[in-house]
Amino acid sequence: MSDTPFGFGLPPEEPDDGDEGKKKDQQSGGGQGPANPFGFGGLPGAGGFGGGPGGPGADNPFAAMFGSLNPTDLGAAFQQLGQMLSYEGGPVNWDMAKQIARQTVSQGSPDGTKDTSVGPAERRAVEEAVRLADLWLDDATSLPSGAGSAVAWSRAEWVEATLPAWKELVDPVAERVGSAMGDVLPEEMQAMAGPLIGMMRSMGGAMFGTQIGQAVGVLAGEVVGSSDIGLPLGPAGKAALLPVNIETFGKDLSVPQEEVRLYLALREAAHQRLFAHVPWLRSHLFGAVDGYARGIKVDTAKLEDVVGQFDPQNPEQLQEALQQGMFQPEDTPEQKAALARLETALALVEGWVDAVVHAAAKPRLSSADALRETLRRRRASGGPAEQTFATLIGLELRPRRLRDASRLWASLTDARGVDGRDALWHHPDMLPTASDLDDPDGFVHREQIDFSELDKMLGEAADKPDLRKKDEGEDKSKGDDAE
Repeated sequence: MSDTPFGFGLPPEEPDDGDEGKKKDQQSGGGQGPANPFGFGGLPGAGGFGGGPGGPGADNPFAAMFGSLNPTDLGAAFQQLGQMLSYEGGPVNWDMAKQIARQTVSQGSPDGTKDTSVGPAERRAVEEAVRLADLWLDDATSLPSGAGSAVAWSRAEWVEATLPAWKELVDPVAERVGSAMGDVLPEEMQAMAGPLIGMMRSMGGAMFGTQIGQAVGVLAGEVVGSSDIGLPLGPAGKAALLPVNIETFGKDLSVPQEEVRLYLALREAAHQRLFAHVPWLRSHLFGAVDGYARGIKVDTAKLEDVVGQFDPQNPEQLQEALQQGMFQPEDTPEQKAALARLETALALVEGWVDAVVHAAAKPRLSSADALRETLRRRRASGGPAEQTFATLIGLELRPRRLRDASRLWASLTDARGVDGRDALWHHPDMLPTASDLDDPDGFVHREQIDFSELDKMLGEAADKPDLRKKDEGEDKSKGDDAE
């Protein structure tokens, strides 16, 4: 679980080594700046609110309202404030998130590459790679193809296509935080402070939107497909690859670009099969995120005390209180259970994909082992994908679990065959648990539950009412004939 309150990343502090420090900070997903219970970076329009990230107002959103404004920037500040206060939607201003994400993409990634439109040749290459990948996967899994189409996306197209999934992931967390802040006011004060509460919610939605937009924009420069983090972020049945990011990924690997593209197409196509033919899996993963959001607790006693004693003439008092961890969520059993369930499910998804893709690629690609290890190290090093996921929902993936899950699926293939292994996806209760990942041999060699007799009994029970109706009909017919 992320140490950052609510899982939202801290704003970067000004580095000691100038521009080089900034580059390192961008690559690492954020600096270790002063504690910020909201975790919001500088707002869009760098000069408007305290000078942008790292400036006087960056480590506390309330500084945007109470000071550190250059008089020459007042016009821009009030224009930005007007945009924030005009928002009347949900807990996150997704219009602003989209705008910030696209701005981040247009600025290019930290490695210097810029987003480009996808040409016809790249589209054909992606389509052919996914088509061949699906043919190879037919021998490695019993799940049929799940990709109705294959598309090549630019980074900006990835942002557009995945925002609905991010909305579903992030809204529960943001809603819980916002409601917790509103609940601390007494009912009579809530009635009096209605306009103020509405204003704060509008500003909160804009702040969430800014942070999420920045995170998604950074992630767009890293991902190679629609399912890099083990979640179905894109539209169902659409296998998607990002040619510009694939080229960057394979640049220093000494592996032909065609093999890199094909291996990544195998992973994308395998994810598509799993999410297309395990109908409960998506809701299971997203439900675990919602369960995590419900587990967030806020120190309402401290918040009530600060609200009651707040002096508008002394905003530093509020800043100091906020930095003392007022909104640090408690490590509740509910939150632990939700995170454990989500971490285990993601490990099982990624482990299955790793095992299936390796089985399909090993006999056909000389670079299969090297590409597999590169992807594992990429995940283990905590690249932007993992950091963004931790930023948005407070989850840090544990690479050890992914390797354990991959070994478990490979052992299941040896012991039960492809069909027996994939049959475990029929119901969530049949899947390995976190303790099974600790003891994979015990799970692999455990006596399998025979569901055939249960299915037979259920089938017979379902047929019995029809048999009774038939008998009753025959008896009545006989009675009519007798008459």
